[in-house]
Amino acid sequence: MSTSRSTLVSAADLAAHLDDPAWVVVDCRHDLMNLAAGREAYAAGHIRNARFADLETALSGPKRGPDGVFRGRHPLPGRADLVASLRALGIGDDTQVVAYDAHGGMFAARLWWLLRWVGHARAAVLDGGLAAWQAQGLPLATEVPSPAPGKLTERAPLVSALSVGELLAQLGNGALTVVDARAPDRFLGENETIDPVGGHIPGARNRFFKDNLQADGRFKDPAALRAELAALVDDPATAVMQCGSGVTACHNLLALELAGLPGAALYPGSWSEWCADPARPVARGAE
Repeated sequence: MSTSRSTLVSAADLAAHLDDPAWVVVDCRHDLMNLAAGREAYAAGHIRNARFADLETALSGPKRGPDGVFRGRHPLPGRADLVASLRALGIGDDTQVVAYDAHGGMFAARLWWLLRWVGHARAAVLDGGLAAWQAQGLPLATEVPSPAPGKLTERAPLVSALSVGELLAQLGNGALTVVDARAPDRFLGENETIDPVGGHIPGARNRFFKDNLQADGRFKDPAALRAELAALVDDPATAVMQCGSGVTACHNLLALELAGLPGAALYPGSWSEWCADPARPVARGAE
């Protein structure tokens, strides 16, 4: 069996394995303001053999729990539902999954994290996404594959997640580092266009996920990431990553993994869930 890729894959590496039946490529393109855009982009042209995974359906669960309480814009899917979606993509226990998007890994990192959440370590993100692929002069296709269902086994999670209750319980003791992946203006409570309340979780630090990338859209090298992220995260084991709805927080989790700083948790509900309850505290500006 070939060496497992568990963080990033280059366009050249992916091209060399495009016909390898043990590799599955997943197109995760999406637009938070136009929910049909990802599927439309996939139909217009995608990496050959790539399957499409929709953030709103396959990679997220119902926005409200059985109790009717809002859980955020992109809650985690049920583990059994997620495994069924992954099997439908042709993913099995020995599959090397490579996720890509057109946004520097913004959405692909969500699939990377979800695979680890169901215990599948052979998961990576295409470094630089579709732009890196096309920069190599590599072609796109329009044919839609019809994969046989994969035999994926649900295993113990390789990553951890915190509920809003768990986060609230730990927030006041000063032992938890919360890092918000949203753009600085949204973190400060300015120019909020997605969620109904502007601001951030009190005490949170800001690490815009795009700061993990070089100008060409590929990730910074591990040493640079470590120097920047270690200044924010003293101990990954006591850190939790969040964003607007638990998507771009996964980008910071991937960056931490690349930096050799694994172990931080995800708060899936993130700001969209947090701000939905007016009883929860809100900070604005630099506070």
